[in-house]
Amino acid sequence: MKKLVSLTAVGAAALLPSWAMAAAPAADKADNAFMMISTALVLFMTLQGIALFYGGLLRGKNVLSMLTQVAVTFALVCVLWMIYGYSLTFGTGNAAFFGDFSMIMLKSIGVTALTGSFYQLIHVAFQCSFACITVGLIVGALAERIRFSAVLTFSYLPMAHMVWAGGFLASLGALDFAGGTVVHINAASAGLVGAYLLGKRAGFGKEAFKPHNLPMVFTGTAIMYVGWFSFNAGSASAANEIAGLAFINTVMATAGAILSWVFVEWMLRGKPSLLGACSGCIAGLVAITQAAGTVGVGGALVIGLVGGAAGLWGVVTLKKWLKVDDVCDVFGVHGVCGIVGCLLTGVFSSASLVGTGYAEGVTMGHQVWVQLISVVVCLIWSGVVAFIGFKIADMMVGLRVSEEQEREGLDVNSHGENAYNP
Repeated sequence: MKKLVSLTAVGAAALLPSWAMAAAPAADKADNAFMMISTALVLFMTLQGIALFYGGLLRGKNVLSMLTQVAVTFALVCVLWMIYGYSLTFGTGNAAFFGDFSMIMLKSIGVTALTGSFYQLIHVAFQCSFACITVGLIVGALAERIRFSAVLTFSYLPMAHMVWAGGFLASLGALDFAGGTVVHINAASAGLVGAYLLGKRAGFGKEAFKPHNLPMVFTGTAIMYVGWFSFNAGSASAANEIAGLAFINTVMATAGAILSWVFVEWMLRGKPSLLGACSGCIAGLVAITQAAGTVGVGGALVIGLVGGAAGLWGVVTLKKWLKVDDVCDVFGVHGVCGIVGCLLTGVFSSASLVGTGYAEGVTMGHQVWVQLISVVVCLIWSGVVAFIGFKIADMMVGLRVSEEQEREGLDVNSHGENAYNP
């Protein structure tokens, strides 16, 4: 009888369609825990890391202004992401540039809904952290003279959709594992446009504008370094071998960039500096972001070495060529190293160089060409949208404080507080 029941069950199963026989998607506790921890650490690097890193780079009379800008833009982006950002980015509209409105206010996402092997609400929070850090990075280029009410950006959502949600650049085959274009080049382009529109700080080029607290810069760098592992490894969306690859690649690229930045600086200036080591750390993290899950460890080290030297060139030489007052060198580091990382992703993702390989039939030359297209699209899109956004803000509230307020400091004039007692 048992044999008959068994045979009947087998026969019935044979009549079922293949989709019915496949195991239903199930939540994996390890992946859920991994993604929640990754999300928390990316938020940690955004709020605390960026605030301390940028705050230490400014003059003491403006440090609270920077901390407040980072905190409030973080909160605003979180709310907007929940209301419409996630839906317009990851909605199933299948448009080249935007999603749809099906998940406005997260109305269609149930508690048990899954994204892969983890709950979709965790995916909402993880992707929210990327939107927050993108906006947070921009304010570093605008520091010490922008009105608090004018801090804004609109460009993140379509870039994320184009790259990560089946949009235009994804259809071309662009590789961006953890946000080289979506976060870093995007933020750098917007910051550069904002810096031009704001103009240079009063006394720029005539007075010495030195970081007021390098230990604060180091602390912020250390926090960002730790959080970046979740930024990169978390983008694997599971506790798997790709997360492990992204993790070790982040270690190697960062180490290489610190060494290349410091040793080149040492040769050029005669002394290595803490600021150079911190900047090299961020340069390496930015450079490897796009490639973290697709290149081999040797390729990651090369990307870090090139990224460190390129970042130093960006903040020393390119900044002078551009004649821009980018206070925290957002474009010099995030823009330049993001571009370097994007292009080298196309090279070192090759299976012949121990990368994970390209899509079937794709050559290295074609992949690098696609990576270049993604850089150009990102720079133009973000720059144009940022220009429009800043112009709207200028008409509504004005972009810049008065020279008198600027010289006195934004802490007292914008927030009525002092970081340090007189």
